[in-house]
Amino acid sequence: MARNHYYLSIADLAHARGDDPRFAWDGAGPIDFAAALQQALRDDTLFRRWRAAQPDPDAVDAGLGATDPAAQVQVQVADLRTDVDLITDLPMSVVRHRLYLLIGAAWQLRDLRAA
Repeated sequence: MARNHYYLSIADLAHARGDDPRFAWDGAGPIDFAAALQQALRDDTLFRRWRAAQPDPDAVDAGLGATDPAAQVQVQVADLRTDVDLITDLPMSVVRHRLYLLIGAAWQLRDLRAA
């Protein structure tokens, strides 16, 4: 699978949280968020917890549980915006799902390129 380079931005990381507090990021800053997102992409712990909480866990698309042990996340703060640089071989559907669990819709995809 091809590795992709996702460039994301988060306007207000301090208030960015997923809808369900059981899965939402609860860190203190950009470095904590980068670590949480990287962990969420490298292993399936967050996905398994979310799946178990669904009304019919067996009906959940198992493809959403894909992982990339080599996923890399870096962040940089520019003004009040947090820029996220993510390199992974995971498809956008998986990246999007993990981001929504962690920080809801508080992010924006700026660019996507082959890594």
